[in-house]
Amino acid sequence: MREIIFDTETTGLDARDDRIIEIGGVELVNRFPTGRTFHEYINPEGRKVHAEALAVHGISDAQLVGKPTFGQVSAEFLEFIDGARLVAHNASFDIAFVNAEFARLGIPSVEPGLVVDTLMLARRKHPMGPNSLDALCRRYGIDNSRRTKHGALLDSELLAEVYIELVGGKQAALGLEIVVEQTPSRVQVEGIAVVIEARPRPLAQRLSDEELAAHAAMIAGIGEKAIWNRFGSDNAS
Repeated sequence: MREIIFDTETTGLDARDDRIIEIGGVELVNRFPTGRTFHEYINPEGRKVHAEALAVHGISDAQLVGKPTFGQVSAEFLEFIDGARLVAHNASFDIAFVNAEFARLGIPSVEPGLVVDTLMLARRKHPMGPNSLDALCRRYGIDNSRRTKHGALLDSELLAEVYIELVGGKQAALGLEIVVEQTPSRVQVEGIAVVIEARPRPLAQRLSDEELAAHAAMIAGIGEKAIWNRFGSDNAS
């Protein structure tokens, strides 16, 4: 299962008029980071950064001069998210901006079924809150000391850790589902091929003759209903 944890920073709050100025994302496969990321600062094509937004993310108009437009990075971004679920905190905000940018380029919108909102997950799991990204980092012991301002890539990295905790921790990614291929000595666990080789020789007997005799006597005392009888005497060792 491939997922992209992503975040955007924008010139303001209105997706119909404001523009994305930073977008970042990290890739998870089976709930583990692969190390693959996407990050771009984006020229908003004449749209000025609102003072309120500047106070949140600290990205000024001057910093965006000479940066690529969304259209110039769209192909790379589409390739990065292709076939993946998109995970964001307060996802309706970020998806609205992404879809608005896509619409300007004639690109189809992201399908709602591919979007996961970690804010909604957090509200269900922790109904008493608070459920901001910073609050969830504190709850799960995730170091967010670098987050003095909002930033798309850093927030995505932190959210990836939060998301893993929200859906059950890293152990959930290990899974118990085993897909057996054509040979019984090869299995695939969550996409990772594992070869199980036969032992070149059996393990040495670890029970003494006295212990084996005592075990047999105990089974005989229990009678025919003894569970060991289902497996035969060869399994007693």
